[in-house]
Amino acid sequence: MNRLINVRKVKTEDGLRYYKHIKYPSIPLNLNDLYVTTTDGDRLDLLANQFYRNTEHWWIIATANMDIIKRDSFALKPGLEIRIPTNVNKILKDFEKLNDKLGTKY
Repeated sequence: MNRLINVRKVKTEDGLRYYKHIKYPSIPLNLNDLYVTTTDGDRLDLLANQFYRNTEHWWIIATANMDIIKRDSFALKPGLEIRIPTNVNKILKDFEKLNDKLGTKY
């Protein structure tokens, strides 16, 4: 899995290349959100695959639980109660709007 697959690569006038910062939308509470308690071996990408059928949507779970989950690892400590947002299509549309359709190559 490539964490940078959706990141826009920018080339400056002097030929330097860099990745543009990714902006994540806020994810408000929704009555249909699910809540799960993590167990040993749970990871953000595995939970994203389980609930969204797409490992690349790990950031949705991480963003919705910023006060609970550390952003330095996909691994989750057992016993955390985390929110799994269910309004994925809206979240992905908001992500695209914020990032101006990321994925443009240089």
